[in-house]
Amino acid sequence: MDFALSAEQEELAASERAWLAKHDPLAARRPTIDTAPARVPDTAVKHAVESGLIGLLTSEMGGTHVDLAVLVEEHGRAGSAVPLAELALATAALDRLDHPLSSLAEANASGAESTPLVLASTEGAQPTVEISGDELRLGGATAPATALLDATGFLLAATTSDGTEILAHIPSGGAALRTLETLDLTRSWSVLEPAVTVPAHRWVSVPSGTVSYLADALAFYRKMDALGAAARLVDLTVEYAGQRTQFGQPIGSFQAVKHHCADMALRTEAARASLWAAAVALDGTDAARRGTAVSAAAAYAGEATSTVASIALQVHGGIGFTWEHDLHLLTRRIKVDELLNGTVSWHRRRLIDA
Repeated sequence: MDFALSAEQEELAASERAWLAKHDPLAARRPTIDTAPARVPDTAVKHAVESGLIGLLTSEMGGTHVDLAVLVEEHGRAGSAVPLAELALATAALDRLDHPLSSLAEANASGAESTPLVLASTEGAQPTVEISGDELRLGGATAPATALLDATGFLLAATTSDGTEILAHIPSGGAALRTLETLDLTRSWSVLEPAVTVPAHRWVSVPSGTVSYLADALAFYRKMDALGAAARLVDLTVEYAGQRTQFGQPIGSFQAVKHHCADMALRTEAARASLWAAAVALDGTDAARRGTAVSAAAAYAGEATSTVASIALQVHGGIGFTWEHDLHLLTRRIKVDELLNGTVSWHRRRLIDA
């Protein structure tokens, strides 16, 4: 497959990287890192709204998954707490509805609401979803999702016991929210426990395949986030290897360290190639090809980015273990990305079964 980012997409990524560098998410996080879960800064929300990022995939904006992917990679690189993919996917799904819920798309895009996408777990217990007349009865728990503490509501995509696929809007406070303690100190992670009955105006059935499409998309963006963090670790490691001296010369001059840096770069670029292929498949209409491309990319990128983080830690030595170094926080973020929305082993099993 021949693929290259357009000049506009490269400019989009550069612009977002510049904004994130100016409003460093990791620097903003450090004052509360020991005392409270990560929150999404108001300045970041305002920027996402004013830049049109949340509504990027809507019909009005006409953006693609490749467009959104370059932004998610930059947010992963910076260690941002903004749930950009979750908000953009929810907004696009709402925008396509012929239902009163479609008004939430504009509310999300304008910043009046913050309603991210929430899904069932790929491997754990599934939430219970039952249709009773014109109401929807929910129970159980969802998969872990990020930044739910800052949401005004949640868009649950799930499948009922009889196979009907639904989207349901649950207002903040309308269901229990259990915040988790995870390795990731750059984002908050929570599980929604919706033991509620949803009235007719807040849920809608959707075409078959919608839930699997959203699950594929979120799995893709989870690993795209990890790619951004891994790419930054490559840069940090190469820079450190050129500055740290041993035996009177930079450690980057030693063959073993050169090989480590080359291995990191190779794994990162190979992961990027596989993820771009998945992004193109997400923009297509072939569901089988999409699922295969996403799982192939998620399996490879999940393992590759985790390995890159481990090598970066080895090259940095003791300084990499300190919380004061960005490497420590980005490594934790990558490890959580590796596990959520389908582990490496889950995606490999899916490929075997395809």
